Amino acid sequence: MQTYRMFPLTLLTAAILSGCGTVPNPALTDAHNAYNNARVNTQVGTLAELEMKQADDSLKKADRAYAEDDEDEAVNHFAYVATQQVAIAQATAIRKVAETAVSNAEGKRNQVRLDARTAEADAAKRQAALSQQTVDRQNTELAVAGVNSERDQALLAQQDILINQLNAKKTARGLVITLGDVLFRSNKARLQSGGLRNVDKLADFLKQYSGYKVLIEGYTDSKGSAEFNEELSDRRAYAVRTALVDGGVNSDRIMTRGYGEEYPVADNDTAANRQLNRRVEIILSDENGNLASR
Repeated sequence: MQTYRMFPLTLLTAAILSGCGTVPNPALTDAHNAYNNARVNTQVGTLAELEMKQADDSLKKADRAYAEDDEDEAVNHFAYVATQQVAIAQATAIRKVAETAVSNAEGKRNQVRLDARTAEADAAKRQAALSQQTVDRQNTELAVAGVNSERDQALLAQQDILINQLNAKKTARGLVITLGDVLFRSNKARLQSGGLRNVDKLADFLKQYSGYKVLIEGYTDSKGSAEFNEELSDRRAYAVRTALVDGGVNSDRIMTRGYGEEYPVADNDTAANRQLNRRVEIILSDENGNLASR
């Protein structure tokens, strides 16, 4: 027979608090109280030894989940299991006491049998509730995992569309979409129809995934004054911002910056290279809205 040792509730509470600096979990505290109250009953310890061992194992799992800062749902689940197993142990002890009384008190047989059936039925109901709670929890976890998986797959598919249709590139700063000089009117900030189509595709993505933000950066070649180039690059970046807002994207999710002739991607020694430097880059944040600065 397993021997149960009684520990004061204050020591148990202190042990729980020493592992975590937050307010004790109410369900876990209630489970400890229920277990300790049952353990001081010698009949429960003697007649429901197996059931009390199961409750003790579940209580240890709850304590471990709490100490490791698991989600409240996990702590509550194991605490709930422990509480139900304590109740089952108490009901088992009552039933066995009743069965013993039946053999020793013939005159009270009918009442004792009724008590035993009631206790057994109560234990069965608690066991059924415990099983259903476990099944529901597992089903919820599977459903959440399935939703997250489907959402991740859809997001990757949408990013592939941006990569293929808008020639986006994965860089250290994130996904970057480049609008070349040919998509703007010469020396102007007005977008051509081809540029507007590209911006509309990006707007559709941003409206579908509201956690994303964008940083729009304008650049020019080295011809002309630095002041003119910076002003032109800024107006082109803002023109893309305006097109996104017109497409239904909240302006709070869009930032712009004009760098003029800074950060060229090619030497400015030929017409072809200068055209590469005349561009607008759209940097897409991560799903949480974090943007990498230059």
